[in-house]
Amino acid sequence: MHPELKQPKEDTMGIRYEKEGPVATFTIENGKVNAFTPEMHKELHDAVKDFCADRSVKCGILTGAGDKAFCAGDDIKNPNGHQGQDKAMSAHFFPSTEEEAHLRPGWERELRTIERYKPIVGAINGPAIGMGVIYMLNLTDIRIATPGAFIGLPEIAYGMAGAGGSTQLAKQVPPAVAMWMVLLGERMPAEDALRHDLYNELVSPDELLDRARELAARIASLPPISIRVEMEVTKRAMDLSRSEALNLTSHLYRLQRAALMVRGEHQSLPLADA
Repeated sequence: MHPELKQPKEDTMGIRYEKEGPVATFTIENGKVNAFTPEMHKELHDAVKDFCADRSVKCGILTGAGDKAFCAGDDIKNPNGHQGQDKAMSAHFFPSTEEEAHLRPGWERELRTIERYKPIVGAINGPAIGMGVIYMLNLTDIRIATPGAFIGLPEIAYGMAGAGGSTQLAKQVPPAVAMWMVLLGERMPAEDALRHDLYNELVSPDELLDRARELAARIASLPPISIRVEMEVTKRAMDLSRSEALNLTSHLYRLQRAALMVRGEHQSLPLADA
């Protein structure tokens, strides 16, 4: 958690997951700066799994509660929940295999390996630090932010480097920009994040959620199979050679056309229901 974003002593709320028609909203809600507890990683993991499985939901929004921060990252003053230091260290080397072990380490990694082909709009309502940046990079595809929404990966200053922020950051900004952030631990102002295409738009705090909902509704109104194809092609192509990416694109396009013909629809018409 960034030193400028101190977590007050308040009751933990967790992850608020709500559905309204075809749009689901994930809200990080814990005190004033929305720091993550061990339990919250499991809660977010389960919410994203449900989001991916629910065919009535077409698009998501990820935001933070309040107006002080999107997410201040992990609560480093209480990183181990109720386990204690010895049990927490042991759990990292001998992780539990129990699906319901909400305090076991690893839920944040498992969350980032979920195959997700439904878009999520990030409504970045304030600073994103550490794990907040990591989840923003991994779980959002379009990002609307407020002018005060700086981002930072200060883990190196705490001897906690290697949490995984650089793996996605280096794919989304020039390598020198990523290295500057992770090696110096310096924050990136919202204006620079916009310039480096980490953010799509900057809007006022009063406009943020309305704009995110507008974009999510527009996406949700489009043919879900087409959304799935575009998402899968774009995500998988990042790790493929040019020829492999072109072959994948052609294959998925043919499957989409075949699905339309099987349903007896004219191929110029969109598929309205997945």
